[in-house]
Amino acid sequence: MTNDTHANAPDMAAIERAADTAGRQIPPLWPLASYVAVNPYLGQTGKTLAETGARLARIGGVPVTMGRAWYAERIAAGEITDEDLAAAIAAAPHEGKPTDPDALRTLAAQPATQAEALPTVTDLAAKADGTDWPALMAERLGAWAGGYFDQGQALWVAPRDRSAWASYRAWAVHDLTPEIIGLKGFASFVADTPVDAMVAIERASKRLGLTEAMLDSYFHQLLFSLGGWAQYARYALWKAELADGTDSTITDLLAIRLVWEEALFDRYESRIGDQWGQVRDAHAAPSIPDADLVADAILQEAAERAAQRSLAETLAAPAPEASDDRPALQAAFCIDVRSEVFRRALEAVDPSIRTLGFAGFFGVMARHRRFASDVDELRLPVLLNPAVASSSGGSDSEETAAAARYTARAKRAWGRFKLAAVSSFAFVEAMGPVYVGKLVRDAMGMNPMPVPNDPAPRFDPDLDPGARLEAAETVLRAMSLTDGFAKVVMLAGHGANVVNNPHASGLHCGACGGYSGEVNARLLAQLLNDSAVREGLVGRGITVPEDTLFVAALHDTTTDAVTLYDGDVDTAGHRHDLTRVRQWLDAAGAVTRGERALRLPRADGAGDIGSRARDWAEVRPEWALAGCKAFIAAPRGRTAGRSLEGRAFLHDYDWKADSEKGFGVLELIMTAPVVVASWISLQYYGSTVAPQTFGSGNKLLHNVVGGFGVFEGNGGLLRAGLPWQSVHDGEKLVHDPLRLSVCIEAPREAMTDILERHRGVRALFDNGWLHLFAMDETGCLSHRYAGDLQWDRFDGAGRNDAVPVAAVA
Repeated sequence: MTNDTHANAPDMAAIERAADTAGRQIPPLWPLASYVAVNPYLGQTGKTLAETGARLARIGGVPVTMGRAWYAERIAAGEITDEDLAAAIAAAPHEGKPTDPDALRTLAAQPATQAEALPTVTDLAAKADGTDWPALMAERLGAWAGGYFDQGQALWVAPRDRSAWASYRAWAVHDLTPEIIGLKGFASFVADTPVDAMVAIERASKRLGLTEAMLDSYFHQLLFSLGGWAQYARYALWKAELADGTDSTITDLLAIRLVWEEALFDRYESRIGDQWGQVRDAHAAPSIPDADLVADAILQEAAERAAQRSLAETLAAPAPEASDDRPALQAAFCIDVRSEVFRRALEAVDPSIRTLGFAGFFGVMARHRRFASDVDELRLPVLLNPAVASSSGGSDSEETAAAARYTARAKRAWGRFKLAAVSSFAFVEAMGPVYVGKLVRDAMGMNPMPVPNDPAPRFDPDLDPGARLEAAETVLRAMSLTDGFAKVVMLAGHGANVVNNPHASGLHCGACGGYSGEVNARLLAQLLNDSAVREGLVGRGITVPEDTLFVAALHDTTTDAVTLYDGDVDTAGHRHDLTRVRQWLDAAGAVTRGERALRLPRADGAGDIGSRARDWAEVRPEWALAGCKAFIAAPRGRTAGRSLEGRAFLHDYDWKADSEKGFGVLELIMTAPVVVASWISLQYYGSTVAPQTFGSGNKLLHNVVGGFGVFEGNGGLLRAGLPWQSVHDGEKLVHDPLRLSVCIEAPREAMTDILERHRGVRALFDNGWLHLFAMDETGCLSHRYAGDLQWDRFDGAGRNDAVPVAAVA
């Protein structure tokens, strides 16, 4: 190493900044028990798609769009028009872009250059002697990390009283596998590393000859190369910071990854030194998108503009006339795209039914304990902290709860006995025949699927009267439900009841933190049925009729059956109404199952849907949110009677009522549900365009590790993202990778003001990760957000006339 390199070595402050920056460019991965969708480009939203493509190509060889053939097919079919291409070219902010649609069509017909990541030291060492060092590193890291992060799956749990770096050092000095493969002295090398992780990172950075300009890109690449392990460590930091704390696990993983780089560089420096110097220089250079990346990003924009034209045509279609009569039923569903199909079917059953859309946690941000459980479940969006605590059951059920705890402990002990090394084989021989009946019933799908049915939840501790009133008003205004109450108002959370699916919680409610939504719905129904709360609401300008009953429900999105929790409330005077409600729900469920069967493989009709949830071998029990492409916040009348094909998040919103309160609801919508929807949309996008990187692979090869994640196979890197079966039906993609179009009926000035005050949300729209449209009072798309707080008129044909906000106010 030269004296110049030593002179340019970064100081500790620069290394700490670069390590922190690199860690924050990694998206978090939630554990399987509360699996939620995450934007895989979370750390890149300050850049455009093409700029992100340049960065991800450099560090991982990762595409950020579909292959050119995908766009060429749509151009040839007339789905993407010349107007779409021309508008996308005009909107592109990059230099060197194609000049006209003809040039872009020509490029679409040609394959783009395949991106190749810069090699790490581990990669260069592998090429030098033919040993697959990257695979060995991944396998040994997985062997350690599976035990360190274990959440109860392992029978022998690794010590958790030390940092990840300290744990790895203690483990690696006894792991002889690298030395057996050929990395002599690796255990001693690890033993000699500094005890402090950041000091170890500093030492490795100097040994590798890194300058400050190289750190951000190189550190990002090393963490990126750890796949789901880095993402799970990022989750630990996310969770800690929500609680105003911090966590160093992701920095520890960077130190671990650098140990391998430093050790391999020590051994192979004479053979890879020159190549490594070139790689260092490349890391120091800015990542700038080339012509191929710019063209691909424009083609992606054109595909999205084509979809937006189709959406605009749907919204412009004549709407059914709304009735002023009091509805017999108002049914509030989660904004989840799966609810759109059921809502449409339910409204078609009887003209006296109205449906609403609101985020599925129903404004109740609860830290909840289920009946006979000591586990705190955060049933709220992962962007937020819990505001209340709740539990199922009361003092009258303490004896039952205690008995349930004893039963659960006995089952856990029995399960661990079955799996223990000293008893597992004898157990199978002695007890195997006893399980034959259960195995047959499970294999044939004969066992009933239990519906979540804990005792009624309660606030624990209870809210004081003022807090109860404040919560009720806030939720009703956020739902735009302040008058015109029906005799029955149903609050329907949702969940998915499936078997043999490690990612089952990913089918539940993302707004409820990956849990089903019945707890939040039941808590809100109790709150809104409280006579004292209703009396207080009158003074707040909201009068709920005495005969209005709020009742909670759970929509099973796999079977489209709806369970009413009417046992929580006094149903006197409403028994006939609830009988009718059940009949309507049954009829709507049948229609919904019939529509969903058209998309699911091997489903011949509505009768095939229910059995999929009970089938151990079914890898596609439902499509979840595949196909999502739009978010619409407007009165239901703007979308009622139109089929949005289960591809739109529908949030009820009345801007005129909200304007009286300073557009607080609009701000909430744009900074919470819209952001959560963007995470969902971009997870599906990433899992489709780059399944090897941002998807979790083949469900058939999954093995659960530590109770929190999955391997694809029996070890290696933790896999994150959606399984391939969640976006592909075996023959074709079922998800069109399109960035979400957000359509809001509200004054543009109000939306602009919110974007100006929330830079993170503005970045999503300014850099094209989301598209924003203003709707007029007829429900049509009238203006497109053009970035930089400017709006263009939207004519629905792919063309836009740029007009500043001030000129169109």
